[in-house]
Amino acid sequence: MALLIIGIVVFLGVHSVPAFPHVREALIGRFGEVGYKIVFAVFSIVGFVLLVWGFAEAPFIQLWSPPAWTRWVAIILMLPAFIFLVAAYVPGGIKAKLKHPFLVAIKTWALAHLISNGDLAGLILFGSFLAYAVFDRISLKGRQPTELIESGAQGGARNDVIAVVVGGVFYVVFLIWLHPLLIGQAVVPH
Repeated sequence: MALLIIGIVVFLGVHSVPAFPHVREALIGRFGEVGYKIVFAVFSIVGFVLLVWGFAEAPFIQLWSPPAWTRWVAIILMLPAFIFLVAAYVPGGIKAKLKHPFLVAIKTWALAHLISNGDLAGLILFGSFLAYAVFDRISLKGRQPTELIESGAQGGARNDVIAVVVGGVFYVVFLIWLHPLLIGQAVVPH
């Protein structure tokens, strides 16, 4: 469980730096723009590896037993999560409406998994990401736009169709093949 917690702290800690512009600017001043991005990337990768490894190795401690129907709620919620994820990179009406669809995707993913899992490691992982996404969305209101936070970027309805189609394809691929392969758990019973 310690690896999971350390991984979450490192991963979400480095991703929280932009919420504190004075810290971000100080790091850029110390390492330069490229150096900052390299340090950010290295800590992100290390944190991600630790949290994935820690989650896989965490003991299964059941806190509650979610009803069977919550699995289907999670399956349904994950479709828009994938669409929102793609919409974050394909500016259109979805991105304009949600403003920060990547954070909405994280919140939707985390909520879906909190609903359908009742174990301690899941609560720690998904609860941490949900709290981070809420915090980051609130902090965005007071930040100046950067290259990662586009202001006013919007494309046409064509981009929304792309987001829905590509997000839907990713959803099906992850649901059927990648979740069992990467997570080790089939979502849809065979």
